[in-house]
Amino acid sequence: MRDHPHEGAAAPDDHGSGGRTRAGGSSAELPDVWRGSATNRAQWLLAAMGAACLALGIELAVDSNWASGLAPLVMSVVGCVAAGLLVLFGTLAFVHVAVRVDRECLEVRCGHIGVPRRRIPLDTVVGADFAPQVTPRHWGGWGYRWRPEQGTAVVVRRGEGLVLRLGDGRTFTITVDDAEDGVRAIHRFLRTRKGFPAGA
Repeated sequence: MRDHPHEGAAAPDDHGSGGRTRAGGSSAELPDVWRGSATNRAQWLLAAMGAACLALGIELAVDSNWASGLAPLVMSVVGCVAAGLLVLFGTLAFVHVAVRVDRECLEVRCGHIGVPRRRIPLDTVVGADFAPQVTPRHWGGWGYRWRPEQGTAVVVRRGEGLVLRLGDGRTFTITVDDAEDGVRAIHRFLRTRKGFPAGA
């Protein structure tokens, strides 16, 4: 699978700013908001497979001779439709991820409709680390993942990501472009919340 680690790095309204909104012109100043995103267009292929499975289920329901056996046909239709919907939603929900960080919280929105979504108050965050290589193999697949020894993750592609360290000892990993810049922004926000100047 071919990945594009820098696809979708900036939201359309960021005008090439790399997903970052600065409070002023200096790079040392604290941004009001940091934005990052990541996209895996290869998952559109899986979405197409889900749509095909859904279409097959509808075709069976409409055009089949129901007199030839009701129970097997119902099971086939329900199976195709259910599998198609699961694959279609599961892939479309994790084709894209958008991350927004401000002085109050980090918010993650998955898919182009923003669902599933998670909001993490910075009061619960003790630190953030840059992860140069996050892969689905480490987490057991794509999507919203949980492993008892690793914590929780949103994985839409292999490549760089950021890891939040939470106050309860858990971690939250997100594959996102410009992750190193996002980690720096989180560190500045955390220092500001604790009463230290942004450049400290």
